Amino acid sequence: MSLTRKQVGLLALSLLLVFSGSALAQWGQTAGGDIDVERVEIETDDGGTIDGYLYVPDGVSADDPAPGVLAIHGYINSKETQSSFAIEYARRGHVVLAIDQPGHGYSDPPAFANGWGGPPALEYLADHELVDEDNIGLEGHSMGGWAAVSAAAEHPDSYESVVLVGSSTGSAGAPEGNETFPRNLGVVFADYDEFHWLMWESATGPATPQSEKLQSVFGTDDEIAEGEVYGSIDDGTARALYTPRTTHPGAHHTPSAVSDTVGWTQRTLEGADEEPGDHVWYWKEIGTAIALLGGFLFLVPAGAVLTSREPLADATRTVPDAVTERDRGWYVAALLAAVVPVVLYYPTMLFGSQAMPVTAITPQGETNGIVLWALANVVVIAGLFGLWHRNSGRSLGDERYGLDIGDGAATIAKSLAVAVGVVGGLYVLLWIVDTVFMTDFRAWVLGLKLMSTLHARIFVTYLPAFLAFFVALGVLLHGRLRTPETTRSLPRAMATNAIILTGGFALLLVIQYGTLFATGALAVPITALQTIIAFQFLALLPVIAVVSTYFFHRTGRIWAGAFVNALLITWLIVASQAIHYPF
Repeated sequence: MSLTRKQVGLLALSLLLVFSGSALAQWGQTAGGDIDVERVEIETDDGGTIDGYLYVPDGVSADDPAPGVLAIHGYINSKETQSSFAIEYARRGHVVLAIDQPGHGYSDPPAFANGWGGPPALEYLADHELVDEDNIGLEGHSMGGWAAVSAAAEHPDSYESVVLVGSSTGSAGAPEGNETFPRNLGVVFADYDEFHWLMWESATGPATPQSEKLQSVFGTDDEIAEGEVYGSIDDGTARALYTPRTTHPGAHHTPSAVSDTVGWTQRTLEGADEEPGDHVWYWKEIGTAIALLGGFLFLVPAGAVLTSREPLADATRTVPDAVTERDRGWYVAALLAAVVPVVLYYPTMLFGSQAMPVTAITPQGETNGIVLWALANVVVIAGLFGLWHRNSGRSLGDERYGLDIGDGAATIAKSLAVAVGVVGGLYVLLWIVDTVFMTDFRAWVLGLKLMSTLHARIFVTYLPAFLAFFVALGVLLHGRLRTPETTRSLPRAMATNAIILTGGFALLLVIQYGTLFATGALAVPITALQTIIAFQFLALLPVIAVVSTYFFHRTGRIWAGAFVNALLITWLIVASQAIHYPF
């Protein structure tokens, strides 16, 4: 096979998106060069380290220190998700420290250690020569809010104000709040926050102003009035509630939530008076999203390059004929393929993350849930495909299934080599972007990050389970559901498979969020975390479908696509999830 002009064009387009998007992201992250962003490492008392970004505005020096802000992300996020807040704080003259919580990003595990990372990070910021130690604010989103409250409790003389975004005092072991603690407390809690029941113990998101827990912290028995300042800023007893019309994860990327957050800190610290509504952070988010799109697009022409060159081209062949028609049986199989993964989703995710032991082999709680979901799907696919296959009278090695191995181990090895080359090429691209622009590939909470050495070890332990899933998925899509029409048309095959894989999760989110926006609570409130994670499934499943389908049409077998997806998705999940085992 040789490269076509279209494939060369796709390669050029993917690289253009990666590097132009990353350049735009860097421009946004540095506010056009007015902010210097540097990597820092904080030592903890237990011998570990916390990784962070320090945002330093132009003109700040040891002789002219600036007010400081500690910005802390939530569970299974990383410091990059604090960009919207950090950039806007820094533009207004604050030195900002955004950290990876313990067990997240590049900070040492386990998760939840050292007060979620808040106390040692505050110590570092207060001792920094560029920071006015008497003029420091704390900001935390979700679990990051608990880290901020822990920092305030452990170092009561090292901060002036706190703003909790989608967070609370007194939850999950965080210190309780009252009329005077934390000092000068701002609460930015979305109208449709999925965790209303966990944070402020309210029946719905819109009912949060009536929460007795919140009222006790505000020192009143009445419904909290949004935007009204209770207490006194000068006395350190000020409290204010803001309820932007967004969701828990949406508070990162909603201008009103960012303005409310930055505005409270400006009111309670000295030295910043710029309007809180003037933003540039979204350029960073647009840029990383463009780069992520380019990175995913890169997989296709990279695959074309590798499968067109000897000796790897020996593992390819023309696409075999289909073994099914789009009849009633096909529609039943397609419906099951869309519905069964969703039916399995909550039970396996909840059981896997809570009941599967955290060990050196399975050290990530939420990844354990995803693995259990994947393996449950393997069992169901194998059972249903086995029943259909038994009634067909065909051999399991029928080349039309795409399961055959051609020249044996050599075909498998060459398919694996293609996948390593494709995903390795994407990894190199991300390494270049990280080195040159200090950004990653990201859209909202879906991020593709470089792996640390520890991530690489964990990657190896989870890879076999994900490989089993993608092999089974390849058999389902290209052995059971491939029709003559989708055999002849690659775009039609990609679209069909993407709809099948994504449709069930799209319906799930419509039901959950339709209920949330109508009633103020999810249809099943205790599944809030898993429901938010489902957004990543919604984004990744079309990519998985396109990759699997493209490589099947390119090679005539399922192996290369399964290997590419397994390497890519295992990398993405492992690098973005929290590590709970204390390595």
